[in-house]
Amino acid sequence: MDSSAPPRFAKDFLSILDLSSEDLDRLLKVSAQMKADRRLLRQAPSATALAGLHVALLFEKPSLRTRSTFEIAIRELGGDTLHLPAALAEGTREPLQDIARNLERWVRALVIRTFAQEKAATLAAAGRDLHVINALTDEEHPCQALADAFTLRERWGDCRGRKIAFIGDGNNVATSLAQVACMLGVTVHVASPSGYELPDSVVDKVRHIARDGATVRLFSDPRRAVEGVDAVYTDVWASMGEEGEAAARRRIFAPFQVNGELMAAADPNALFMHCLPAHRGEEVTSEVIDSPGSVVFDQAENRLHTQKALLSMLVG
Repeated sequence: MDSSAPPRFAKDFLSILDLSSEDLDRLLKVSAQMKADRRLLRQAPSATALAGLHVALLFEKPSLRTRSTFEIAIRELGGDTLHLPAALAEGTREPLQDIARNLERWVRALVIRTFAQEKAATLAAAGRDLHVINALTDEEHPCQALADAFTLRERWGDCRGRKIAFIGDGNNVATSLAQVACMLGVTVHVASPSGYELPDSVVDKVRHIARDGATVRLFSDPRRAVEGVDAVYTDVWASMGEEGEAAARRRIFAPFQVNGELMAAADPNALFMHCLPAHRGEEVTSEVIDSPGSVVFDQAENRLHTQKALLSMLVG
């Protein structure tokens, strides 16, 4: 083996925690190169990274950004996509283990967007030659976190010593954001209503991987959480699968809306971030999401570049 070659990633990407800080740094650098080279179209150096390879997409949950960016990423890297019926993720027609052992004979990787993290882990464990990528589960959203990290690097350069506040439900997006931000040396403030906090198990793991003095702090008061921070992030109050709780959540989360008054407590140059889709007038007002400091559509664009980097490094 060539000792000068960069080390390979772990076989699968189910969580930001699957990356070392060195992996993350390398992936963000490759993402920047992918973004710069995209104007070269088929002449880009990465245009054949997945040549002759197939990547299966199994989406149990609806998607605009994740599906679009993965399909485009695979094609721009020279690969082909295989679309699997969403019902396969239920594991009732045949066990997930058998699905993985079939797929590994035909495709190089599986991108799955599903409910339980356990499903992605089961497929990854059973498919010894199959690279499994978590495109969102109820527990984590690591591909979104890669785009978030890349967006922060673009805006700030060196992220160490910065602070970001996540306002709202301590959900999958908050989990993956806390993981990636602390690996970049960014302290994370998470403000949530009682009963909706970031789980203690997540906080404990993040504190073990944090670098350069970064940490996670939990708040019940959103204004205290955003005081002086360099970025404010929010997400919908009711995620997919929680639609039946939407009315109750609107009442509970109303004091946690990100609006002009709340943003005024942050640093004057603070960024506003959202993974989208956004429910304008609920978790965020239009004046904030359309403000000059909003980078929400940069985050959406950067899903493409970071996922191209991930695919090329994990699979290519």
